[in-house]
Amino acid sequence: MITVSDDGAIKTIIVKPNHSATWKTNLWVVLAISVPSLGAAIAFALLGAWPILPFAGAELLGLSAALYYVNWKLQYRHVVTLDGSTVKLDKGYYAPKKTWRFARAEVGLSVTPESHPWEGPKLGLHDKGEYVSVGEFLNREEALQCLKALREEFPIRTHSREQQRQL
Repeated sequence: MITVSDDGAIKTIIVKPNHSATWKTNLWVVLAISVPSLGAAIAFALLGAWPILPFAGAELLGLSAALYYVNWKLQYRHVVTLDGSTVKLDKGYYAPKKTWRFARAEVGLSVTPESHPWEGPKLGLHDKGEYVSVGEFLNREEALQCLKALREEFPIRTHSREQQRQL
């Protein structure tokens, strides 16, 4: 998902993965699965098969943990902030974990075309000394949308095919 905001002096491009369900929706899914699962477990426990209760609890705990992990991974984002003289790229989950700063005049866009028709191009920002990939988690349509947003701001200075390496 690509979001572009421009307030005149500062332009921000936010790149984040698709989010099919929010954490609240995931909690409703866990609740919908918990009711029949725990209902059956309690019924069997009342009939004397009490060892089923820990297994039902472990099943729900595992599902909740998996949904939480996936939701956390989908909070990852790249934020490109442009002002008059600098470009700042932040990567992180809820707060920037890593930040790069470039002089705006020296930044170029690197585009590596897709190797398969279903993939999107690989994008990156670079200056003379450093290269940082942008949006490696995007699907084809979103990668092309990100390319369009970045092309409006940066010149393409590297456009190359990925080389196949044989060992």
